[in-house]
Amino acid sequence: HLDLSSNQLTGEIPVEIGYLINLTHLDLSDNHLIDSIPTFIWNLINLTHLDLSSNQLTGEIPVEIENLTNLEYLSLGHNSLTGSIPSEIGNLTNLIQLDFSSNQLTGSIPTDIGNLINLEILKLNSNQLTGSIPSEIWNLNNLTELKLNSNQLTGEIPSEIGNLTNLTYLDLYNNQLTGSIPPEIGNLINLTGLYLYSNQLTGSIPSEIGNLTNLTYLSLSSNQ
Repeated sequence: HLDLSSNQLTGEIPVEIGYLINLTHLDLSDNHLIDSIPTFIWNLINLTHLDLSSNQLTGEIPVEIENLTNLEYLSLGHNSLTGSIPSEIGNLTNLIQLDFSSNQLTGSIPTDIGNLINLEILKLNSNQLTGSIPSEIWNLNNLTELKLNSNQLTGEIPSEIGNLTNLTYLDLYNNQLTGSIPPEIGNLINLTGLYLYSNQLTGSIPSEIGNLTNLTYLSLSSNQ
């Protein structure tokens, strides 16, 4: 276990960390680390927790991420990472939390994310992702938080969203989603926050939203 988070560390992640092959927990978050994620990180195959968030890391997320099959927690959020989300992310089937938020990631959300059946928290918000939300996401019925907001996602919200009955937060705002709000959203009775504003949604507000008696925040503004 190595935790150097919330210091004022600068420079690159040193290569010597790659020698710590028995590490299960590595947290370098909330520093000022720069450059790309070094390749030796992906050799730490015993990691269950990897947090490199809130730094100034650049470059792409490499396919070698698939080596870390024991990961349960992975956070690379709040950096300046570019490129697409590698499909190999679908090999990390032990993941419970995945956070790639607040980067500059492009391309579509890989369908392989649907392999992550243990996921409880998925944060891909505040990137430049395009295309529709893959249908495989609606099968991740352990999700409690789904944050895809502030991208350039298109397409409709499908009726299968009603499968995610454990959701407490659903953030799809600030995209380019079209179509109507499916009545199946009324199945999500554990929701406390529902954010669909700043899209291009049409039609009427389904009466089934009245089933969501735990809501403390509901925003449907800036639609049609």
